[in-house]
Parts: sequence; structure tokens; C-alpha cells
Amino acid sequence: MASSTITVTVKNDPKMIDTHTHIYLEEFDEDRAEVVRRAREAGVERVILPNVDLDTVAAMQATHDLYPGYCRMAMGLHPTSVDADYRERLDQTHRLLLAGDYCAVGEIGLDLYWDKTFAREQEEAFVVQTGWAVELDLPVIIHCRDAFAEMVALLQSGRVPSFRGVFHSFTGTADEVRTLRTLGDYYFGINGIVTFKNAHLEEMVREVGIDRLLLETDAPYLAPVPYRGKRNEPSYLPRMAQRIADILGVTLVEVESATMANAFRLFGEW
Repeated sequence: MASSTITVTVKNDPKMIDTHTHIYLEEFDEDRAEVVRRAREAGVERVILPNVDLDTVAAMQATHDLYPGYCRMAMGLHPTSVDADYRERLDQTHRLLLAGDYCAVGEIGLDLYWDKTFAREQEEAFVVQTGWAVELDLPVIIHCRDAFAEMVALLQSGRVPSFRGVFHSFTGTADEVRTLRTLGDYYFGINGIVTFKNAHLEEMVREVGIDRLLLETDAPYLAPVPYRGKRNEPSYLPRMAQRIADILGVTLVEVESATMANAFRLFGEW
């Protein structure tokens, strides 16, 4: 995607954190520096890079090292990377977590969208990794796709320790927010889907409230309108923030300030 075709909202006083972005992936290899420059110009002051699997660790670390102070990392085994050999992968992931500087465990969780073959293994991996988070006093970045009922049952089972975290890319209902609030201390990550015409997330966003919202892009995925279907990037974060402001009836500055404070509260300041 050529930089000349991209329009961003330039801000003089950066106030936003992209709490979930994968700018270390190969989709950004040709213009990563430009992507970061545009993000900074758009007011995205910091970003969090959640890991996916063992194959993405080196690229994530390299991107983090290129932009010291701008990026923080999270370490975890994504549910779609859980298979019959998950215990060995968990052991390797745990060693990396203990050896590195990470602000969270993640992204981890349940994903039954494509395949339910390893649903039990995904649950076990989630139990183990939330245990690490509690031991290390780190928050959890939760991936839950087509598995809300299974996630609730797991959280109610007594197998999962009490932890703090964020349900990233949350597109559930207001009732589901209320259910989750009975089960733990959670924030909710809102990304480009909130700008989609038929997403109908307004009631959910209002139920979450400004004090529990986090901004995220999940780049390169889920670009907001008018970039839907194209590669996403952190410089688009103001579009999510403005849509949330419109839904809540507050100013863009209020959303920026609140979500930055929320991010610092959950992940710590840097």
C-alpha cells in the first residue's frame, strides 16, 4: 500500500495507544518505518505487539528493538497455534516469557471459528498461560472467537485462576459484557469493526463504558471504514476513537485520554 494513497489525521499532541497490533508481520516488511511514522503523526504514541506463535517471536523482537520506547511486547501461544504438540510449544513459550521483557501474556484464548479439533487442548493451554500471568503479575490479552459460551464455562469452572486482562477485538453484546463482569476484572478492546455499517456495536460500547475501553487496530487485519478490506495500520486508530466518541456522546479528546489511562492502568506505563 503506497504511502501517498493514505490520509491520516495529524495531531500535535499524541494521546493514543494501539493496544493490539501486529506490525512485525511480513505484511509490513516493505514499509514498516513509514507505518510507524504515520502512526506517530496520527497521534499513536505507543503500541503493544502481542505474539502469535513461536515462528513470530523473532520478527516481533526485531520490531520492538527497532523502536525502543515505542513498542511493548506480549508473549503467549495463540489458540490457532495449539495442536497435538501444544505442550512442547507451551514449554518453549514459557521459557521465552521468563527470559524477556513483556507487558502481558497473550494473545491467548479460544478460537473455534475454523476447527474444533483441538478445543480441549486450547482450554488447557489457556489455563496454563493464565497461571503464568498470575505468577508474574501480568495482565492477559484474550482472543475469543466463536467460543463465548465455552470461554464463560471455562472461567466458571474453577480451573482458571483469577486474573486481569482484556478481551481483544470484542464484538459481543451488552448482555455478554454483563456476563463477563460477573466473572472477572476485564477491559474490552475495540477495533475497526466498530466503524462497520452493520456491526451494531453501539449498545455494547455503551455498556462497557469509557473507563473499560481500550483502542486497538489488530493490524494488518480489520481495517476501519473507509479502508475496509485493505491492510490495517495503527495510523487508522483515530477513526475507531472518533466512532466511539460519537457512540458515547463525548469528545475525541475524552476518548483518547480515558483509553490511554486505561491502557496504562492495565499494562503499566512506559
